[in-house]
Amino acid sequence: MVSKSLTVLQVLPALESGGVERGTLEVGKYLVDKGHRSIVMSAGGRMVEQLTQEGSEHYAWPIGKKSLWTLMLINRLRDFLVEHQVDILHVRSRMPAWICYLAWKGMPEKSRPRLVTTVHGPYSESPYSAVMTRGERVIAISEMIRTYILTHYPQVPEQHIRLIYRGVDAAVFTYGFKPDALWMKAWQAQYPHLTGKRLLTIPARLTRWKGQEDFITMMAKLVESGLDVHGLIVGEAQASKQDFLSDLQSQVQSLGLENHITFIGHRSDVREVMAISHIVYSLAKEPEAFGRTTLEALSMGVPVIGYDHGGVSEQLNKLLPEGAITVGHQAQLLEVTKRWLTHAPKVNANELFTLQSMLDKTFDVYCELAQATNLDR
Repeated sequence: MVSKSLTVLQVLPALESGGVERGTLEVGKYLVDKGHRSIVMSAGGRMVEQLTQEGSEHYAWPIGKKSLWTLMLINRLRDFLVEHQVDILHVRSRMPAWICYLAWKGMPEKSRPRLVTTVHGPYSESPYSAVMTRGERVIAISEMIRTYILTHYPQVPEQHIRLIYRGVDAAVFTYGFKPDALWMKAWQAQYPHLTGKRLLTIPARLTRWKGQEDFITMMAKLVESGLDVHGLIVGEAQASKQDFLSDLQSQVQSLGLENHITFIGHRSDVREVMAISHIVYSLAKEPEAFGRTTLEALSMGVPVIGYDHGGVSEQLNKLLPEGAITVGHQAQLLEVTKRWLTHAPKVNANELFTLQSMLDKTFDVYCELAQATNLDR
């Protein structure tokens, strides 16, 4: 353990929503609770209020904006790192990583903070993406990402990579969790047509590779078979994805599923929605680096059917192997769904992918670097 309080700066583009953003908040709260100083730099967003309420400081910088003007922040950031005596600089996205790396590299070696990067996804292989592997420690969020780094960036010393699975809070996503009566009353008032239905849910951003089209096709076949099920498509469509939302709505209409599928948009209560679902789906056509929502459902004991690749495959392999199906295999998707509607499988308890483990291991990386700094200086 370190003998002094650490100042940790986490940097990412924005704090609107998503697994990267939630992980940033979780690390921030963990640091504050342990008596350390947590700073986050981003363009802001709906999650800033929670971040600051939990004790972190937020600095609103457009550090993720893909513009040559963003390079003007390099000198300013260098001054910021000195002024705030930052011990650990933890970067989570490529554009901010370039600003941070160039600022960090331009500092005298003895006065630099220690640099940590987290590779949150399989970025396109390029010099631009390579910056995410230039941390003094590089965190891989799944075995898939660790393999990606070693394959595409062999210059990264293997001993610098730390495999730290993302995790969920067992106190929040409790095995067997059920929403309270007040939530159920509000839900039934908002969606009275769902009362008594067996709900099948796909929680994911509305974007073409996340699998909503496969989900709708499956729903059509289930309804055609006479099964009394209702599909929930959970997730928002960003401004650039409105055409895709329209395409999905058109697909629903063309298949006559208006009374069998509901688009419920962005929800802050996805936990409750998944908890009342009979089955949750993860049908991303490209491998997810981790797949946090999938893990949240599994941690509550809710069965998940997911395409067998990426981080989702790693989760299902440990918690519900029979839920892993061949990518894009509609017949298998339909067959497993029908079987589970009759006999729901038991999900193994999640003891591997926990929030506490993720936080402890991340802090261990900070301490390892901080101790090395003390020895060097």
